[in-house]
Amino acid sequence: MRTPFVLAPALVTAYGLIRLLDGLDGARGPGALWTLGHLAFLAALALFVPVFLAMRSALGRTTAATVTVVVGFAGIAAAAAQFVIDIVVGLTAADKAEMSALFDQVQSVPGVVPVVYAFGPILFYLALLALAVQLAVARRVPVWSPVAVAVSVALPIVSLDLLPLAGILMLVAFVPFVRERRFAAA
Repeated sequence: MRTPFVLAPALVTAYGLIRLLDGLDGARGPGALWTLGHLAFLAALALFVPVFLAMRSALGRTTAATVTVVVGFAGIAAAAAQFVIDIVVGLTAADKAEMSALFDQVQSVPGVVPVVYAFGPILFYLALLALAVQLAVARRVPVWSPVAVAVSVALPIVSLDLLPLAGILMLVAFVPFVRERRFAAA
């Protein structure tokens, strides 16, 4: 069960690096790098499911941990929907102008922007931080672990170009999860 704690942040880092490469020409998408990067992050989101479950298990499957995981799963679903839309738009559009028009169509559907693009994905990050804090309060991980999670969550808010660093910090935050046996069996 340790593998998702390594692969999820590694894929976040990969997405961030691919995103930077995709932007070197001054525009992001459509194209192979757009699709590859989004697939990397989509895979990372899938790996956060066992990460959340292992964190919940390490907390003794408490009500607070269970509620946090449910909220996190809602956030994962919203973020995954966003990335699937981005992939489909990127594969469908011939150029940046067509991508923009397709995104306008999708985002004009009532509820899509708040659920899929604005508030929904935030639930994933809040749940990740809440689980890390709960684990620190329960003395299952050192205090620096949720601090590293908090910084990794804050960096992309400052700039999406900081995603590679955010992924690396997330990996650092997960060191206790990778090293400890209690998380391996979760």
